[in-house]
Amino acid sequence: MIYKDLLSAERWKTRSLMWIGAGAVGLAAVGFAKLADLAQFALRRMTAAFAPTPWLLAPIGFFIIAWLTRRFFRGAEGSGIPQTIFAQRADSGAVGRLFLQPRVVVGRVALAGVGLLCGGSIGREGPTVHVGAVIIHTLSRWMPHGRSEAYQRSMILAGGAAGVAAAFNTPLAGIVFAIEELSKSFEERASGTTMTAVILAGVVAIALVGDYNYFGQPVVTAAQAHAITPGLLLLAVTCGLLGGGASRATLATTLQLPGALGRLRRERPALFAALCGLGVAALGTWTGGLTYGTGYDEARSILGGNVHLPWMYAPARALATLLSYLSGIPAGLLAPSLSVGAGLGQFIADHLNEASAVPFAILGMCGFLAGVTQAPLTSFVIVMEMTSQHAMVLPLMLTAAIATTLSKLISPPLYQSLADRYTAPQQQLV
Repeated sequence: MIYKDLLSAERWKTRSLMWIGAGAVGLAAVGFAKLADLAQFALRRMTAAFAPTPWLLAPIGFFIIAWLTRRFFRGAEGSGIPQTIFAQRADSGAVGRLFLQPRVVVGRVALAGVGLLCGGSIGREGPTVHVGAVIIHTLSRWMPHGRSEAYQRSMILAGGAAGVAAAFNTPLAGIVFAIEELSKSFEERASGTTMTAVILAGVVAIALVGDYNYFGQPVVTAAQAHAITPGLLLLAVTCGLLGGGASRATLATTLQLPGALGRLRRERPALFAALCGLGVAALGTWTGGLTYGTGYDEARSILGGNVHLPWMYAPARALATLLSYLSGIPAGLLAPSLSVGAGLGQFIADHLNEASAVPFAILGMCGFLAGVTQAPLTSFVIVMEMTSQHAMVLPLMLTAAIATTLSKLISPPLYQSLADRYTAPQQQLV
């Protein structure tokens, strides 16, 4: 039986296409990361030369991006994770097939890069999930069983998980994300495929940029790593309530914005996006440019232990992220949520007179991400792998569990709810 499997041309064709696809996901993730870094660097240079630059770029850029998205790249708006979730559903129909077209994710990557250049508070990990799903799903058409709907759904799942692993350089988080968020029922036949895609995408990403942690290795003492303190519980509760509030606000404004703003968004969506861009520019000016971009640099500075950001950083970053998402441009939520959490952790640590804000920032990242996504396992695994804080597993798990529990009292699941809106495409597809 083993020899028959080894000599099967169909099996080798499937394996080869899967390896190619996973490698392409890793390559796409690295390329997207480089594009994001280049866009943020260019914005900093332009702002240094002419301070009002974001006031011009953000409204004009958001207007153009929103128009292009609606005109040529429908389905590229927002995070990309809701589109990936919806495309897996058996009844996704024509809208699901639209989300799986390669031109949609090409537009998503290009326009997200322009959005970062314009100062948007945009993450690239959610979009990378969509990119990964489309790459492997597209190649699956040439696989022997590629016509099967169940097989295609497993390929979407595998590609999305590979996207998470390659974007964050967190292989374990890719597996957990597939189980917890992308698919509520992780079928056995999909598990091996997903693991293969995750591992190979991660290998390609590491081969291109080296083995690294996005946030380095923050200094946390053994006592801090294992401590369960009232301050930790306060942070977990705060992240759960605020993360749930952010999720509820995102859903409320995205699904049904009331009043004159709602009418403007329906009738003049590009103009509405320009107004969102003005708000993003105003927040960036208020914070001295801290709310532009993905938020990685700000979070990394907090975790380095030598920079204290102002108190308004976390709320301003959260609002800039909401405006960027609400505008209808391609905009992920994961990285900005991590950055907001780091800011909250630092704020609470400062007011509790803690010796170091670093462990609180790490736990804040986990707690706020869990509050926003209601995916506790994914949240603590991502943060644990990104910071190499395996000794903090118990505080991270506790923080994620508390934050998720409180968030559920405030908001329904974010990504699943955003995916549900596509069941009425004539009304909800923006």
